[in-house]
Amino acid sequence: MEGGVHEFDGSTFRECFSLSYRNPYVLRLAFSAGIGGLLFGYDTGVISGALLYIRDDFPSVDKNTWLQEMIVSMAVAGAIIGAAIGGWANDRYGRRTSILVADALFFAGAAVMASATGPAQLVVGRVFVGLGVGTASMTSPLYISEASPARIRGALVSTNGLLITGGQFLSYLINLAFTKAPGTWRWMLGVAAVPAVLQFFLMLFLPESPRWLYRKGREEEAEAILRKIYSAEEVEREKEELKESVEAEAREKSSSEKTSLVALLMTTATVRRGLVAGVGLQVFQQLVGINTVMYYSPTIVQLAGFASNQTALALSLVTAGLNAAGSLVSIYFIDRTGRRKLLVISLAGVILSLALLSAVFHEATSHSPPVGAAETAHFHGGALTCAEYSSRSSSSFWDCTRCLKASAASTGCGFCAAGGGDKLRAGACLAAAASNTTARDACRGEGREWYTRGCPSRYGWLAMAGLALYIAAFSPGMGTVPWIVNSEVYPLRHRGVCGGAAATANWVSNLAVAQSFLSLTEAIGAAWTFLIFGGLSVAALAFVLICVPETKGLPIEEVEKMLDKRELRLRFWAKRRHHHGDDGGEKTGGV
Repeated sequence: MEGGVHEFDGSTFRECFSLSYRNPYVLRLAFSAGIGGLLFGYDTGVISGALLYIRDDFPSVDKNTWLQEMIVSMAVAGAIIGAAIGGWANDRYGRRTSILVADALFFAGAAVMASATGPAQLVVGRVFVGLGVGTASMTSPLYISEASPARIRGALVSTNGLLITGGQFLSYLINLAFTKAPGTWRWMLGVAAVPAVLQFFLMLFLPESPRWLYRKGREEEAEAILRKIYSAEEVEREKEELKESVEAEAREKSSSEKTSLVALLMTTATVRRGLVAGVGLQVFQQLVGINTVMYYSPTIVQLAGFASNQTALALSLVTAGLNAAGSLVSIYFIDRTGRRKLLVISLAGVILSLALLSAVFHEATSHSPPVGAAETAHFHGGALTCAEYSSRSSSSFWDCTRCLKASAASTGCGFCAAGGGDKLRAGACLAAAASNTTARDACRGEGREWYTRGCPSRYGWLAMAGLALYIAAFSPGMGTVPWIVNSEVYPLRHRGVCGGAAATANWVSNLAVAQSFLSLTEAIGAAWTFLIFGGLSVAALAFVLICVPETKGLPIEEVEKMLDKRELRLRFWAKRRHHHGDDGGEKTGGV
């Protein structure tokens, strides 16, 4: 019903997938564009495992936290530029063309990284990939949204989120598959070229967004595509709504030659409210810490007490799997439960899990295994002893945590855990220079575990449980809903520019988190780092309750009218009241 909230007489999830039989064309559009989400997920996830082996191949990277953060975050820096340019390109050249350009950038970045001879070339390749990720991050959900019936729009846009998390899961599988292969990280990073080529050729045979075509005056082309998506009755309604939106844009252009984003914020309440909700959600999506897990998950596993690279990658696969499963949950609930309620439930779980992680890492640090003088002297008669430990151990107590902290101030130190199956007994603090593996080989030669990132802990599995809970809570709500809301809350005439601004805000926040996480854990410890993310999650929950509207079931053009009369709804659990307007359509009222 025009202007109304659609009531559900069955599962939207089942209805979405029944399109496979009734109208496969819609799913073809959604999943072809969604490969951009797969690439987005793969390229953000793959670096977490590749980084472990890049550190092994390049000694200059191994002991330089800032350089590790640079390799990770340069993709994010590229994404900031890609998202900013992507907004303009979407409006100027169309959604389809923007996706094709993103695929070319993905391919170029994968080729450069796979052939890298040093950290500098890796950084260049990551920038190329980032440009593609930034463009795809806003273009894919926008294309899907504009080619989807309102009733199942949320579920179809969620397929983009599903493919993002599926890409992240695939990246962990690929990482694990190549741990024993020559060139390890080169294969991990180079595989991204395959889906980029696949999407490029699929998109060559798909049409432009019908909404963009209509806006550009190509009404016959737009109508032909709309008839493949909607029933005859729905096509007429959709054309009428598009016509109203385009006429409103023409009126606005006649009153002003050019409307800047700042002018929109100052003069247009609808756009301002939409941007506050959309940009705020994108910023908080990053500030609650999700990409510390996606970029550094194996490193976090090692901080929790699991020393082996292979073990860290295998355990990280569990979190990636939960992330993908959470996207499936989101597809089922997004058009049944609603955006706001899903966000609130998601953030409540995120806050609890971050509190658990903070407590676990605090306890693990407080109960770190001691360093034994006899254990340390045991290796080569003390010739392998860490220099910092040799100069200071007589005057103070040393444990594993202090040994690894000394690593940053010296040529490098590592902790060799006690043998005999009890890694919590006193171990050895040995020299661990990046260019010298003698101490590591001597430790492992006796069947002991060698630690350079975290310490042995009885709380390791509890930390993994906290990490799993975090992902399980984040993925169905904060993982997918911000992208859905951003595809719904902007007027058609400003959607490209506003979507670009929101995606840029997402990547700027992402960059801040990615570039600071390792430095924060090194400076204040993992416990305080996760506690900071917990505090930001509380702020995110307050923001959702106050500033984010419910757009469930509303046609895109009706969202604009709803934002124009926006009322705060702190009682997010209550159903909205509906009343009939003068035109006979249902109107949404605040509660």
